[in-house]
Amino acid sequence: QLHLVESGGGLVQPGGSLTLSCTASGSSLNQYAVGWFRQAPGKERKWISCITQSGTNRIYTDSVKGRFITSRDNAKNTVNLQLATLKPADTAVYYCATAPAGWGCGDYYDKWGQGTHVTVSS
Repeated sequence: QLHLVESGGGLVQPGGSLTLSCTASGSSLNQYAVGWFRQAPGKERKWISCITQSGTNRIYTDSVKGRFITSRDNAKNTVNLQLATLKPADTAVYYCATAPAGWGCGDYYDKWGQGTHVTVSS
């Protein structure tokens, strides 16, 4: 049974950086496309990025393109999301999720972590 845990959130000043991690147990994460989502206070959860099983393809929503980078660390069974040039608008709970095994980056993710909070404030 795949289990996902996000970590790395915290309080950071505008313009700062953070690295979030999504660590899996129960299965190898490289079998799954992994998406990142975020939910800002009072808003609905939104997709922000995805990385394919091989790590070759990575896609991002426009609002984070050029500032966020997702990558795999297969030795740690982890997918990371590097956040840079952070803005107050990036404040949210960040979630990772996996598509079903063998599926690519798309609209359906069936395993979710519990989320990690990111607050961007001076």
